[in-house]
Amino acid sequence: MRSNREPYAVVVHDLEKRFGSFVAVNRISLQVKSGQIFGFLGPNGAGKSTTIRMLCGLLTPTAGTGTVAGFDVMREAERIKAHIGYMSQKFSLYEDLTVEENIDFYSGIYRIPKGKKAERKEWVIGMAGLSEHRSSRTAVLSGGWKQRLALGCAILHEPPIIFLDEPTSGVDPISRRSFWDLIYELAGRGVTVFVTTHYMEEAEYCDRLGLIYRGELIAAGTPDELKTRFMQDDIIEVLCEQPQAAMQVIETIEGVKEAALFGKGLHVVVDREAVGVIPAIKERLTERHLTVSRAERIVPSMEDVFVSLIEARDRLERPQTEVAG
Repeated sequence: MRSNREPYAVVVHDLEKRFGSFVAVNRISLQVKSGQIFGFLGPNGAGKSTTIRMLCGLLTPTAGTGTVAGFDVMREAERIKAHIGYMSQKFSLYEDLTVEENIDFYSGIYRIPKGKKAERKEWVIGMAGLSEHRSSRTAVLSGGWKQRLALGCAILHEPPIIFLDEPTSGVDPISRRSFWDLIYELAGRGVTVFVTTHYMEEAEYCDRLGLIYRGELIAAGTPDELKTRFMQDDIIEVLCEQPQAAMQVIETIEGVKEAALFGKGLHVVVDREAVGVIPAIKERLTERHLTVSRAERIVPSMEDVFVSLIEARDRLERPQTEVAG
């Protein structure tokens, strides 16, 4: 299998997908190392699923070049499909079949050799923790158990790369966390995991991230790199009385770009060049009789980074729009 000997599981350059005049994916270039967990982060409609479908051989790119598992995305779609696992948001489990029957069905789809079927079935049931549910109809399983079964069926054939498209969408936080434990287990075995998500806390679990917005890759790096090298603003955390009222006051201070409720306090986005913002926040809130218990610079959260990068991209486009108008 070619991919096992290659340092990169996915390499694409200027990948593009157009539907008529609409550009869904606009000249994306990225590399994913073998054995890495790569997170593809972006709002709904940004182009995440379209990109994944091209990488899985399900959609032909309009332009660009690339390889997945060492196979060409333009010319070797069928060979790519044989060397990857793919789990979409609506992975087709058959509700009327039992857990075991679903696994048997996908064993046939993936043409697993007869002598290996029983072993792979037991591995999936064990990996997914479904021993007590093996004879249950899939329809009666909770969302978390269905998700584990879907992952198991997607990796029955032991692919070196697995693509997970919003795999934890619609399940509870505990099920999400246990699903990520399975992802870590797979990565620990050398499997490359390419996962799309819009959950900010999940972005922290990835080795590297790509941030996609309006079909463009606007930043890529480790979570720490995105919070430092790519972050153009500073974040000040403010804990005070009546944060809603405080937010309106803070937004009038020079150097403040935006203030937003975050947990029990506020995250205030300020221009990195701005000086004296923290004393000004304390002074202005004290004048309004709003007691401040904390106002200091913090390492930004992934959500802060996400919002800052997207707003920076929107500011770049706005003057063009105004000129065009």
